[in-house]
Amino acid sequence: MAKKSVAKEPAAAPRLKPTAPVGIQKLKNIKQTRLAGVSYAVDGKQSPDELREDSTPYIVEAPRKQRAPTVAASRKYAVEFVSAAKDISAGWLKTFNLENAVGFGLPEVDDRYHIWRVPLVKAGTKERIGEVVIDAYTSLVSAGETTAPNVLEARLLGRKESEKVGPNGSSRPTQMPASFVRNTVILGDCEQALLDMPAQSVDLIFTSPPYYNARPEYEDYLSYESYLLKMRRIIHNCHRVMSEGRFFVMNVSPVLIRRASRNEASQRIAVPFDMHRIFTEEGFDFIDDIHWVKPEGAGWATGRGRRFAADRNPLQYKAVPVTEYVLVYRKHTDKLIDWNIRNHPDQQAVKDSKITGDYEVTNLWRIHPAFHSVHPAIFPVDLAKTVVKYYSFKNDVVLDPFAGTGTTGRAAAMQSRRFVLIENEPKYIDVIRADIMNWLGSATKNVLFVGCQPPDTSSVLL
Repeated sequence: MAKKSVAKEPAAAPRLKPTAPVGIQKLKNIKQTRLAGVSYAVDGKQSPDELREDSTPYIVEAPRKQRAPTVAASRKYAVEFVSAAKDISAGWLKTFNLENAVGFGLPEVDDRYHIWRVPLVKAGTKERIGEVVIDAYTSLVSAGETTAPNVLEARLLGRKESEKVGPNGSSRPTQMPASFVRNTVILGDCEQALLDMPAQSVDLIFTSPPYYNARPEYEDYLSYESYLLKMRRIIHNCHRVMSEGRFFVMNVSPVLIRRASRNEASQRIAVPFDMHRIFTEEGFDFIDDIHWVKPEGAGWATGRGRRFAADRNPLQYKAVPVTEYVLVYRKHTDKLIDWNIRNHPDQQAVKDSKITGDYEVTNLWRIHPAFHSVHPAIFPVDLAKTVVKYYSFKNDVVLDPFAGTGTTGRAAAMQSRRFVLIENEPKYIDVIRADIMNWLGSATKNVLFVGCQPPDTSSVLL
């Protein structure tokens, strides 16, 4: 009798060998067999159904879902994070000595107006007393929208905000505050150095900013936009240190970006017009556009006009530049210039500063250019002397945030003014240190040097 065939139950599926949860891991001594149409990684002997095309497979973990970019990051704001907004606000408070009395709420970004709003609260409480408004693109504090420091002080002290107490206790100030800043030379970035200066401690600013990549030694900026942003931050910080209603004078001119090859055109950038926009947006009123006129031969060094002089073809004409702008701005105030004269703290200095004899009647100032063996682009001391004479009084403080070899300081000293010179290049500071004794003589020992060593004055005769 034939034995009945008994159907054997299928063998149990082999137990899976656990694998480490890694992104990609190569499995050694592991064969792959196929059960019920599904592949498993198992230990064991060779199987007919073994996948021979890849005996060393990999297990790939699915990537994690990435976090969506923030609004600040997607709009490419200079201020992206809450911590950065708080740091900027803390720096602003420090300039008014309020950093210990004021704390912060939770900053919020307003992408409709591209600003950060940082709530200000009394330290140790949640009582809101104001806010700091920051331009998200430039990282600058918007003075017009930020709660004024005197309002913060009034709210901290419980004083009526309408009370504006002057330095002598009266409800309105009767004269300009006197500046006690002494002659100073600072080695460092002027954007940062200005933050350490007292508010309203400067009576005149005269400077010439570095050219935008006009020469190899000036190629410090990745783009023209980054150059303008740097200038905006510096002008913004200058506004704080200037006295009310005083003048900021800038020597600036268009720059020529030379062509890289004969197949490309050169580019001339109208820097003065962009500077004008920045000044007016940062709280300055436009007063004058003075033109510094150089001798006719001075312009040929730029190379403009040579092609037309040779070919005389229409459309090729380009004027040879022999002028530079001297732009004059006044820190915005509702007071007339006469107020600055009548309320100056030293009325004797006002009388002694009267301009006698000939003066520049028009806005065309004909002054010969100057040259220096160390610095490639200086303005002449006669230009600086004229600006200092027309826009300041004796013993006033004159600031040059791009001091170079110190021409503004020399002109200020020659006309009995004080100076603050800020320069970021050590070799130019060395020139100032070497020349300053010629300006001041034995008074050099009273000059404050920041970030650099003072010169040896032992050889100066009293």
